[in-house]
Amino acid sequence: MAASSELRLTLCICLVLILGFSSVSALIEGLYCGTQSCYDVLGVSRDASKAEVGRAYRQLARRYHPDRYQPGESDDSRETAHQKFLLVATAYETLKDEELRKDYDYMLDHPEEYYSHYYTYYRRRLAPKVDVRIVILVTICAVSLFQYFSWWSSYTEAINYLMTVPKYRIQATELAKQQGLLNRTREKGKNRRSKEEIREEEEQIIKDIIKNKIDIKGGYQKPNVSDILLCKIILFPYHLCTYVAWNFSWFYRFTIRREEYGDEERLYIIRKYMKMSQAQFDGLDNSLIETFLKQQLWIKENYETYKEEQEEEMKKKMATDSRWKRYRRWMKSEGPGRITFADD
Repeated sequence: MAASSELRLTLCICLVLILGFSSVSALIEGLYCGTQSCYDVLGVSRDASKAEVGRAYRQLARRYHPDRYQPGESDDSRETAHQKFLLVATAYETLKDEELRKDYDYMLDHPEEYYSHYYTYYRRRLAPKVDVRIVILVTICAVSLFQYFSWWSSYTEAINYLMTVPKYRIQATELAKQQGLLNRTREKGKNRRSKEEIREEEEQIIKDIIKNKIDIKGGYQKPNVSDILLCKIILFPYHLCTYVAWNFSWFYRFTIRREEYGDEERLYIIRKYMKMSQAQFDGLDNSLIETFLKQQLWIKENYETYKEEQEEEMKKKMATDSRWKRYRRWMKSEGPGRITFADD
C-alpha cells in the first residue's frame, strides 16, 4: 500500500510539473503578448466573444491611453502606462482577428511546437497588407497604359516625319485637291480667317489624308488595343487554342496530305528562316518581298545560297567602305593589341 501511494504521489507531481511547464513555455517572449496571456491582459476568458473583447479593450484603453494620463490618478508612471497601453493594444489586435486568435489559441494548446509558432506569427506579420493579386493587376494595367501611349507617340512621330517627305506630301496634297478639300472659297466679312488659320487647316487635312491612306507597318504602325499586355493576357487562352489548331492544320495539310505552300505559308517560312518578327517582316518593302518569292527562299537550299550571297556582298561593301578601312588600320596600328611605352 505504501509503495502504491508513493507511486501515485510521484505521478501527481510529474503531472503538475508537466502542466506547469506547458503553461509557461506556451507563452514565448517576442510573440503576441510575450510572456503574458493576451486573455489575462484584457481580463477576459478564452470563451469571450468578440464584443466582450472589444468592451474590455475600450475600458483599459481609456485608463492607460497616453493622452488621458493624469499624474497622481494611479500608481503607474507615464512610461509604465504607455507600455501597458501598448500591451493592451497588442492583446486586442490578437484577439479581435479570428484567424490570428485561432493561431494564438493553437500556440497555447500546443506549446511543444516552438518553431512552428515563430513561423506562423512572422508569416502573418510580414505578409503584405494588400492582396498580391491586386498589386499584379495594377502593375499589368500600368505597363499596358505605358505601352499604348508609347506606341501612339511613335505613330505620331512617324506621321509627322511623313509630313516632311515631299513624295508623300505632294501625293496627299493632290488627293486633297481632287476631293475639293483645299479648293474651298475663302470666307468674307466676320467669318474671314487669317492666313495662319487657313494654313493650319490645310496642314491638318494633309495630315489626315496621310494617316488614312498610308499603311505604316513595323514598329511605327498604328497602335492596336489588342496588342497591349493586358489584352494579350486576357486573350491568351484563345491565342493558345488558335496556335494549337494552326499547328495541327499545318501538320495535316503539308506533312500528311503534302499540299503545296501558298504565298502566305511561303512568306511565313521565309520569315522564320530570317528570324524576324511579324512586325519587322511587315516593315520590308513590297518589292523585296516579291524578290524573296521569285527566288523561292522558302526552300532551305535556296535560302542558304541567298544568305551566302548577302554575306559576300556585305563583305565587299565593308572592304570598299572608307570608314571600315580606317577602322582596320586603327586596329592594326593602334588597336588594343598594340603595346607602347611612354617617354620619360
